[in-house]
Amino acid sequence: MARKENIDRLLREWPYDPQGISVRKKKGDDGREVLQMRLDLGLLQLEISGRPDGTQPEGQETYFAHLQKKAEAEGETFQMSEEECEESDREFVQYYHRRVCWLALRDFDKAVADADHTLALMDFCKEYSPDDQWTLSHEQYRPFVLFHRTQAAALNALGDSGAEAAVEQLNQGLETIKRVFADYEAEEEYDEDELVTRLIELRESLRKHFDVGQTLQERLEEAVASEKYELAAEIRDQMAKRTNAR
Repeated sequence: MARKENIDRLLREWPYDPQGISVRKKKGDDGREVLQMRLDLGLLQLEISGRPDGTQPEGQETYFAHLQKKAEAEGETFQMSEEECEESDREFVQYYHRRVCWLALRDFDKAVADADHTLALMDFCKEYSPDDQWTLSHEQYRPFVLFHRTQAAALNALGDSGAEAAVEQLNQGLETIKRVFADYEAEEEYDEDELVTRLIELRESLRKHFDVGQTLQERLEEAVASEKYELAAEIRDQMAKRTNAR
């Protein structure tokens, strides 16, 4: 019997849902676990660890790791080539798809890890980019990546440490996004940004649902702003005790 090389049956058994993100875990032929995402024109299969396409560029776990090694070797003379920019773009896209998969599967710690990889690669590209326009083509998405990271970190904290820890993660993420807007002299756009609004709505819904008042970090910031330094010291002690108890 001739070997079938199309995926017609797979696509029929797993129809595309235009209203949602369809993601699943499956076993590969060798028993390893992989991620699959159903798209309108087919499906993507991604490895769950290392680089999503399963390759090891130049013998490294990721292309980013290869670039870091090369930059360290060449020192101040290093600048990314056109080919290296293209390969970095490929890795950006792969990690975006896997991050979306992790969010859909509610594997929030893995979504945070993949977002951190993307943000670190963005930092690297910003430092060694050969072209300002190419840099901006990525930097425009930094708030979006931070949105995903903040959302995932908050929901992961909610499950691990409770609602107050989740609120703190949201506050930290919002502050980081605010700094990005400030870096590009767009502070006036921060309050109206849709992603910022969604994170604030999530934070306030957690406060309401879990009856969370001011967090220790919020109380500390208020005490410092009001120059109540003894109170600030007491709050720091409470925070230290909480950290040591975990």
